[in-house]
Amino acid sequence: MFFGRKRKADELAQIKGGSMPVHIGIIMDGNGRWAQRQGLPRMAGHRAGMDAINRCLEGLKNLDVKYLTLFAFSTENWRRPKAEVDYLMNLPGQFVARELDNLMANNIRLRILGDVRGLPAHTQEAVAEGIKATAGNSGLTLTFAINYGAREEIIRAARQVGLECKRGLLDPGDIDGTSFESYLYTRGMPDPDLIIRTSGELRISNFLLWQIAYSELCFLDILWPDFSELDLYRAIADFQHRQRRYGGI
Repeated sequence: MFFGRKRKADELAQIKGGSMPVHIGIIMDGNGRWAQRQGLPRMAGHRAGMDAINRCLEGLKNLDVKYLTLFAFSTENWRRPKAEVDYLMNLPGQFVARELDNLMANNIRLRILGDVRGLPAHTQEAVAEGIKATAGNSGLTLTFAINYGAREEIIRAARQVGLECKRGLLDPGDIDGTSFESYLYTRGMPDPDLIIRTSGELRISNFLLWQIAYSELCFLDILWPDFSELDLYRAIADFQHRQRRYGGI
């Protein structure tokens, strides 16, 4: 245990002097496979994944990261078995009930990306409760992408732009990247600097496609329930060794 704490302290000390990502996005993948390897039902993997979220938040306490966005439930995840979907729809309520005091104590603001109206009423209520309670917090913004798909987000934004143009409220010639971003779910948030995906899969899976145009990508060969503070620090250390040119030299 002592050596584990020392390793974390050493890794933390190394990254604190470097360039820190302002916004980190994480595709939390591998809960089901983790459970299967343990001989447990898939739901146990989702429950263990909540503990990994807490470890991630703990690891960010001493870092100047302003935004953490977690891909929790995609628009495609509705295709999963009903029992699993029902369980996943209960997790936001469990998270708010269990973690609200910690969010308040650590000045964390809760936010949601996605089509909230498509969620069950009890999930919407839990989400609204957490957002309202933490609205005045000014530290880390913790965002869960729930019922979220990047293609759907872009289509939704394009429709809104089209309607405003049709009504004469917007001149098509005035549309640029900055104005278009104001129609996305992420309006007001900076683009992610670093995207982490667990489970060894090497794809983005319809996550923040517009916003990650220049994000640094980090793929980890570990399952999300096993994600630790040390894994977070090492992903940030890897980010700090990248050269971000944004198309320049």
